[in-house]
Amino acid sequence: MDIALIGATGLVGQMMVRVLEEQGLPVGRFIPAASERSVGKRIVFRGREFPAISVQDALEAKPHIALFSAGADVSRQWAEAFASNGTFVIDNSSAWRMNEAVPLVVPEVNPHTLHEGTRIIANPNCSTIQMVVALAPLHRKYVIRRLVVATYQSVTGTGVRAVRQLENERAGIEGERAYPHPIDLNCFPHGGDFLPNGYTSEEMKLVHETRKILESFSMQITSTVVRIPVLGGHSEAVNIELENDFSLEEVRHLLQNAPGVTLTDDPAGNIYPMPLDARDKDDVFVGRIRRDRSVPFGLDLWIVSDNLRKGAATNAVQIASMLVEKGLA
Repeated sequence: MDIALIGATGLVGQMMVRVLEEQGLPVGRFIPAASERSVGKRIVFRGREFPAISVQDALEAKPHIALFSAGADVSRQWAEAFASNGTFVIDNSSAWRMNEAVPLVVPEVNPHTLHEGTRIIANPNCSTIQMVVALAPLHRKYVIRRLVVATYQSVTGTGVRAVRQLENERAGIEGERAYPHPIDLNCFPHGGDFLPNGYTSEEMKLVHETRKILESFSMQITSTVVRIPVLGGHSEAVNIELENDFSLEEVRHLLQNAPGVTLTDDPAGNIYPMPLDARDKDDVFVGRIRRDRSVPFGLDLWIVSDNLRKGAATNAVQIASMLVEKGLA
């Protein structure tokens, strides 16, 4: 497969290079592309150096698959042009996620939405991906009525500038800021842009994307996004109200056998998911499983995953692999 990577020099783009190397996807030509200011930068892939080219040049190369990780504006400008060339576009931005004609795909959850006629495929938000991987088997068995979600998100979700801000603050260095407040020794309930309804854009992504992926548009969801000073991944406290009763033993069994999930649930032994342990791994880790006794069929989960890997790069590469497996690309 000839694979283009749009946004190859960014934080997620660099992770996509790593995951492509690790996953063993058959790559013929590797075509890294970047913004005009980054054209010419060298990208190492499978032991070889490739110069980043312009997006226009990548379009003219007519790759079989293009992985987009350069932001929503670039995706809106270029995705349709690549698709018109016959390229399968897997877009990591928010540009196409809520378009009714575009599948929003998590391979462990809704692979049936991939089909030959679709050339643009959306990669969900990182927080949504890890949550629905854990929730899908529970929704199929019991039906989820309502979700209350609080996320505790790594600075890596904001990008290189945020990582630098955290590192600079810890080193006592004044530098460029990605956030309106200090992030070291701090946290703040602010991810994305504040909307007229009082929620942020990141919080509403969790609402809309979860409904679309689980194909349950009546599901009631509320969320709060919190940024915390960690690098390893995003954590989520998820309170679930189900339509039907359950046993904790059965819930654990479902999660233990769910694709992409690792059960990490032994509180007595101080064993539960943490970003430190999830870093550089592809699985979604679930623990602190307990019944919420304040409602008839309530359940609490703690869900952690590396947002750069499963939350972005790995999910996109898994979609590409699935296109190959299905004989579509």
